Amino acid sequence: MRYFTELAYKGTRYCGWQRQPNAMSVQEKLEDTLPTLLGEMVQLTGCGRTDAGVHASQFFAHFDTQRPFEQAFLGRINRLLPPDIVLYRVWEVTPDAHARFDATQRSYEYHISLRKDPFHADTHWHFPFFARLDMDKVRQAAAVLLEYEAFYPFCKSETDAKTMRCKLTRSEWVLDEVAHRLTFCISADRFLRGMVRLIVGACLNAGLGQLTIDEIRRSLELQTRLAKSWSVPPHGLFLTQVEYPY
Repeated sequence: MRYFTELAYKGTRYCGWQRQPNAMSVQEKLEDTLPTLLGEMVQLTGCGRTDAGVHASQFFAHFDTQRPFEQAFLGRINRLLPPDIVLYRVWEVTPDAHARFDATQRSYEYHISLRKDPFHADTHWHFPFFARLDMDKVRQAAAVLLEYEAFYPFCKSETDAKTMRCKLTRSEWVLDEVAHRLTFCISADRFLRGMVRLIVGACLNAGLGQLTIDEIRRSLELQTRLAKSWSVPPHGLFLTQVEYPY
């Protein structure tokens, strides 16, 4: 039987979702914990990959097992898991359902704190130069992305991606001056490695006058690297929503 699970995690202590040989991942922690209740080893397939330090407020994975689930399974597994990982739901799906390949859209948010905040130090990036930002330019840089479908300038060089094409449906900044927070929101059918953090860096560089909107356009049209690339720190990034056709 194949099952989907919806989960969330705070990525601070992990090397990302995917198993790595020399560091603890979210996938490894779950695969080490599930057999305690299932009585058999399982292999999880995630809806995507997140880098070290990146969080997910919504994430999906699938796995196969011969064991039916008891009603108390969620409560029991969450007591075994550490506080920074939680399973919300587990349900049976068709044998060919796939957490990664069936996803039609993913959404990310990048959270920036405009003042030092000890209560969000692991989940917001503190950016002390907000007063120097031209927010019109920051928003223009984000809006420009919606005009293009290939994003080589915003992909880390060490990638195995076969195509740079992504269909963006949202790319915008939300400013909450009362809460001293600036959030970048982006949605697409797929994302390249490091894409969101490089986009955030480019938008901020545009707002600081280090990069022009024309330079961003030129890089997207020619599919070349930006003169100034800036990958912002991982701990402000959240995978927030994954959508399926079913």
